[in-house]
Amino acid sequence: MSERDGDERTARSASPGLTRLLGWLAAAAIAVSTLIMIAVSAAGPNVSVPVMRKPSVSPPWWHALHLTATFVTVSLWAAMVLGCAGVIAGLIAVARGARPPVRAVMAAAFLAVAVVTVLPSAGSTDAISYAANGRMAVIGHSPYVMTPLQLQRSGDPIGRQIPFNEIPSTWLTTVSVYGPVATGTEWAAAELGGSSLARITFWLKLEEALAFGAVIVALDRMLRADPAQRLRAHLLWSVNPLLLWEIVASGHIDGLAALFGLLGVAALRLRPSQTNNSQTSSSQTDRTPNGVHGQIGLRDAALAGLAIGVATGIKAEYALFALAVAWACRRSARPLRPLAAAAAGFALVVVPTYLAAGTPAIKVLITRSPGVTWDTMYQLFWRPVLGDTQFSVNSAPPHLALIAYLLFAAVAVLAVLRLPDRLPDLPAVTPALALSLAWLFVTAFQRPWYDVMALSLLALYSASRLDWVVLLRLLAGATVYVQAVQSPVQPHWLANLGQFDGAWLTPGVRLLATVALVWLCLSGRWGWRSGPAVSAGRLPELLPAT
Repeated sequence: MSERDGDERTARSASPGLTRLLGWLAAAAIAVSTLIMIAVSAAGPNVSVPVMRKPSVSPPWWHALHLTATFVTVSLWAAMVLGCAGVIAGLIAVARGARPPVRAVMAAAFLAVAVVTVLPSAGSTDAISYAANGRMAVIGHSPYVMTPLQLQRSGDPIGRQIPFNEIPSTWLTTVSVYGPVATGTEWAAAELGGSSLARITFWLKLEEALAFGAVIVALDRMLRADPAQRLRAHLLWSVNPLLLWEIVASGHIDGLAALFGLLGVAALRLRPSQTNNSQTSSSQTDRTPNGVHGQIGLRDAALAGLAIGVATGIKAEYALFALAVAWACRRSARPLRPLAAAAAGFALVVVPTYLAAGTPAIKVLITRSPGVTWDTMYQLFWRPVLGDTQFSVNSAPPHLALIAYLLFAAVAVLAVLRLPDRLPDLPAVTPALALSLAWLFVTAFQRPWYDVMALSLLALYSASRLDWVVLLRLLAGATVYVQAVQSPVQPHWLANLGQFDGAWLTPGVRLLATVALVWLCLSGRWGWRSGPAVSAGRLPELLPAT
């Protein structure tokens, strides 16, 4: 009996009453979590929604309720815990045999995305930063040279609308750190938004909403032959309230990068070799290093390079996916040809866009500081030694970034070698997931919305203990950033609780998650509960074969 047959038999033998209860609890928790997030966004400016001048007719729309910092923060914390618990309960229910209608799940996801899109940006001021960058490009300045403070002092109408008393002072005098493709999307939003900062942020959110929806469609198409995997993917991505908040509600550009990253690694397919002589000996048959017969087509490799080039042009970190593609090409019988095609596709996007952006963009790419976030897990090591009561970037060890990069390299090698290949037909997905997990878990600059880099790939995998590790780590990070605006009008206990969360609780969870990832790699106890997410002959293609 195969592993999948055994899992299906176990799912059928599970208590149907308990499975049904878990399913309904998951649906209720996810729905309540999403509604809370919608209500906070629709309530207008508060500690999570930056102040902006309201457009007369067009989105974003809101009705100011002047919610207190305590109400907003506690409500969002509860929503995030409920949302994560709902996703986990749903994953358990699906593993036990629950099969809710996929169309209803997708319809609910698209409805939530549509509603959140027309509301003001919440949970972050990054959308305002993007809007400022786009406005600079529209008026003929480079966001790699000009800063938001200079935009404001120039008398520009968008610069005057930036709520400088609410945004982090660190980026007021900082040039854009995003790639030229990101600048292009920001320019488009600024052109459409005109002289209204709120309208520009709406168009930015719409871009991310479309990208988020495109990932929903892509995952559903790739996994439609497997009902359990299809539902699991929608739980991890489509109806996950944490991702809805971090990508669509906040308008973070990581959603767009994740879309092209996913399309890139999914485009690289290992196809069975064709032979006209059935008597060809095994020594003469094309064989990859792991014993799998196959070829990677030049078109597939070129498309992979193009898509990952776009993702890298948005955020430089997605160059890790290019390394994953290069690693995967070794599994082709003729690895140099697809490798060259992928490299050409990648260069066809990255080189012209950076040349068009000019020397300043290249300089930012090369010289930008990796940075250290205040909720980094590494502070758990140096703060007790130095006796620091609060985190300060100045108190961080001078070589912390270098140490983190060395640890990342070690964990990346371990993950690439030890993460089981559950998708043999998509040879770039496993190394891309391994590299992204190592990057997200180990580097010193950590944000919860960065996690979409790995979650879109994790959705293609079979259920395992890794799901829990990634989701709980995402939850911890999300709770730190519920307040987009640091309000001075809040009780001391709330401020102290937020400080404890960012200084101890979330760093502790992140450290435990990193330890868990290393342990899973070393022990091999992934706890797979089903067979490969995708197997030969069952994976629908995003593009027709040639």
